[in-house]
Amino acid sequence: MLLPEVESLFDEANGDLALGDLAAAVPKYERCVELAPDFFEGWHALGMARMKVGLYPEAIAAGLKSVELNPKDQLAWSSLSLFYVRNEQIPEAEAAAAKARVLGWGEQLKKNA
Repeated sequence: MLLPEVESLFDEANGDLALGDLAAAVPKYERCVELAPDFFEGWHALGMARMKVGLYPEAIAAGLKSVELNPKDQLAWSSLSLFYVRNEQIPEAEAAAAKARVLGWGEQLKKNA
């Protein structure tokens, strides 16, 4: 359960993101994960926002934290791969993309079982 302050900040940051105000969204997402260090959705959103403003190493750091918190999340691994690509770290991007594919195959096997 998130603190009401974190929920409110997260909603505000999402609103800023929806309006294209990334400069306002990033510090709000940063505050969310400062207040709730285990908030997976906050770390993932922070990574995406940082990537969109060109803070690629910082996006990677947030992406790494998100996959640490939820290592079975295919989207988190795909996002991390994108962050690596933007930072021109192709071997790391390929490794993260491979992890996302493996997770996707696992989901397909579950559905077909």
